[in-house]
Amino acid sequence: MTAKELREQLITWRRDFHQYPEKGFLEMRTASIVADTLHHLGFSLQLGKEVMSEAECMGKPNDEVTKAHINWALDNGAQEAYMEHFSEGYTGVVASIDTNRPGPTIALRFDMDALPIHESEEANHIPNKEGYRSKVPNTMHACGHDSHTAMGLGLATLIAENKEKLQGKIKLIFQPAEEGTRGAKSMTSAGVVDDVDYFIATHIGTGVPHHHFVAANNGFLATSKLDIQFDGIASHAGGKPEEGKNALLAAASAILNIHAIPRHSKGSSRVNVGEIHGGSGRNIIASHANLLVETRGETSEINDYIKDHVFSIVEGAANMHQINYGIDVVGEALDCKCSVELAEIVQKCADSHAVIEKSILESNESAGSEDATYFMEKVQQNGGLATYCVFGTELAAGHHNEKFDIDESSLLVGVEVLYQAVEELVVTEIKR
Repeated sequence: MTAKELREQLITWRRDFHQYPEKGFLEMRTASIVADTLHHLGFSLQLGKEVMSEAECMGKPNDEVTKAHINWALDNGAQEAYMEHFSEGYTGVVASIDTNRPGPTIALRFDMDALPIHESEEANHIPNKEGYRSKVPNTMHACGHDSHTAMGLGLATLIAENKEKLQGKIKLIFQPAEEGTRGAKSMTSAGVVDDVDYFIATHIGTGVPHHHFVAANNGFLATSKLDIQFDGIASHAGGKPEEGKNALLAAASAILNIHAIPRHSKGSSRVNVGEIHGGSGRNIIASHANLLVETRGETSEINDYIKDHVFSIVEGAANMHQINYGIDVVGEALDCKCSVELAEIVQKCADSHAVIEKSILESNESAGSEDATYFMEKVQQNGGLATYCVFGTELAAGHHNEKFDIDESSLLVGVEVLYQAVEELVVTEIKR
């Protein structure tokens, strides 16, 4: 495939995924197309529960939502032959090529999920103007994961075409549910990177200028996503208020005290109560209330400090109002420190690309949170090297915005740099 043909194919893939976005653990259409494409390229596949630990899937949709999505996926182009692997919402894909020649095992991660955002319908919004706007109400690719999935397939194409030049083993990890930091821990626990020597995760955009490149992005905060429930007793607010146990008051007490948690002297910390839902009427003592909360920390130690305080506060608020409570951890990620030795190799590949105007070896700017850090930590614990790189692009609007869109010329650049990195790594022995 020529560079021009690959560029066009990348855009075709990206626009297809953009039109049919799927939220975390529902990526059935996406994963089935990915699996089918990789199968035809000659990759060995591991799918669904083969690469995901059921016990470590956080924030997974309930069975009703998951089952309803099966028919939608099939009606909208899912490859039926693979649906048995994904129908329960375990939508991970790991594709491998073993060259049967001595060499390292290299893994690259690409996320697939979309966000609960209604895409802009304005006439000047390029996806709308050019006919690839999301066809799914209140769901869109507003963070670039459609681009990442397309880039993973593009990289697979180059690897398959050049298999005879390569050594060792290459694994491509297509991860569900990165949004909300929910999917990587499950795949890590299933052992998908246990044999990996070099691991690369990648993202497009994130404020990096067009044709710029960051080889090691260290700015991710550890995080926990918490769903909190308070369960009290309803009663008539005028007639028998003393018989009620007010869940809404417990939630209000918890909110005030959560935001009053002392910050940590060793680094940045964050906490936020993003949503509260409770009560059932003006004249009813509220019997239920739910909070959506997140914590973050510059290190996992700091995040744990904030999270432990939240748990203590929720328990105290529930006890104070004599009600029951529950806390579900529906997402988590770690902090990370990229392996500079690996980042230097990837940066060298970016610097040699004709389109890359500027590269940065390391960035420590805060970049939210990312659960690829689970993969990175496991590889590094096992003696391997890991990095998280970013390809800059021109953005129509910021990430998680209804007008988000990328410059599609960035897709081929990313694929070519990643492929060159694979070529370098199979013949380069990095001293560790």
